[in-house]
Amino acid sequence: MFEQVFKNIDNILRKDSGCSTELDYAEQSSWALFLKWLDDYEKDKITITKLENKTFSPIVEKKYQWSSWAKIKKDDGTIDYNAESTGPDLKKFVDEELFPYLSNFRTKAKNTNSIEYKVGEIFSEIENKVRDGYNLRELFNEVDKLQFRSDEDKHELSALYEEKIKKMGNSGRNGGEYYTPRALIKSIIKITNPTIGEIIYDGAVGSAGFLVEAFDYMKKLESLTANQFQILQTKTFYGKEKISLAYIIGLMNMILHGIESPNIIHTNTLEENILEIQDSQRVNVVLANPPFGSQTEKKQVQENFPIKTGETAYLFLQHFIKILKVKGRCGIVIKNTFLSNVDNASIALRKQLLEECNLHTILDMPGGTFQGAGVKTVVLFFEKGTPTKNIWYYQLNLDRNLGKTNPINEKDLEEFVKFSKTKQESENSWKLNINNINKDTWDLNVSNPNKVEEIDKRTPKEIIAEIEELNLKADKALEEIKKIL
Repeated sequence: MFEQVFKNIDNILRKDSGCSTELDYAEQSSWALFLKWLDDYEKDKITITKLENKTFSPIVEKKYQWSSWAKIKKDDGTIDYNAESTGPDLKKFVDEELFPYLSNFRTKAKNTNSIEYKVGEIFSEIENKVRDGYNLRELFNEVDKLQFRSDEDKHELSALYEEKIKKMGNSGRNGGEYYTPRALIKSIIKITNPTIGEIIYDGAVGSAGFLVEAFDYMKKLESLTANQFQILQTKTFYGKEKISLAYIIGLMNMILHGIESPNIIHTNTLEENILEIQDSQRVNVVLANPPFGSQTEKKQVQENFPIKTGETAYLFLQHFIKILKVKGRCGIVIKNTFLSNVDNASIALRKQLLEECNLHTILDMPGGTFQGAGVKTVVLFFEKGTPTKNIWYYQLNLDRNLGKTNPINEKDLEEFVKFSKTKQESENSWKLNINNINKDTWDLNVSNPNKVEEIDKRTPKEIIAEIEELNLKADKALEEIKKIL
């Protein structure tokens, strides 16, 4: 129902000189979507409170409410085109009045987890990049067609928004930075199995894929009471994100999936000294795909960690180990070179992980899992509090190459999820006793002892005969070409 509207929105942004990439399209459509959602949300609140004989005061003043400037309607419900501004007047209002007004919510809000604060955060961190006021008018006309009132509407919108995030993640940047394949996320969640009452955390939240999928997974676990659903809404999912665009996309993604006031903080997780993490901050489950690379942080950030390293993912791993409660679980995507790198930081971090946690499972992913990332990855599953004794490896071997038009799917991971319950050994899976690894290097390199390599069983005579036959065919082909020439 709304798919065409999303396409129309992108087409409008494509023709504007201020927007040139999928990142721009996602960012600019997100703030407009957010304002329409907020208007619908406050209208619903007013209706509900009236039925309960209560009152509700909208956080947005009348002048700045969507229905007062974006799409003005008469009393009979028809659009009042004469009252609507467009062109330069509309752009001036958005840039010089609307954005400054909304960004001020950050300083006025009493609680950082309130909707007011989130509004202020969003409009303090982004700017309107749509340069043509007539394109702005078209944008608002399309966004107004979207409704956030019913569960069916929200479900469709969340699916369309996911597709937008996927396109953004594949738009010439590290695909893992914005988009982790949902099939992989769902499988990681099945293994960690978060339950009602636990705190779920992602310190590199990105587009919040792990948190929204965990929310969908947990709300289907049982028939939830109203109190349990409220716990899911407000006291279960927490995240931190450094990059402004990812933070905004993550907020919008969680809202569209039904989490109305996401507990996401716009901050750099790695600027927190992990030795200062308090018991009250600890969590039950960590789900994450932290950014890879050594060029993303200032050198002084390393001072917040016992194991100094320029590899961002290794700093996140230390943070996750520290912030987990005893018996807390983690599923984290990381480069497969972590298993065997011989630098001091890699060795020290593997040693810490194996001694402080039970690293019970390593999933070895095929190349192409992350579109545009160009790296091989593994997923580490561990539980904090007891040292590792045995590791179960699963090597995902597929009969096809992964790509943008042929991504990984849940069926590809079915056997892994099934075998993980009993740590079954197979052609693709095996166990490693920790006593058998080198305690100087703590090398955990994935090498499948059960994979049977195809052996050429032809005799030397047969091989020579085939070579001679191929040579004859080549000679005949050359003769035909000479005739033509």
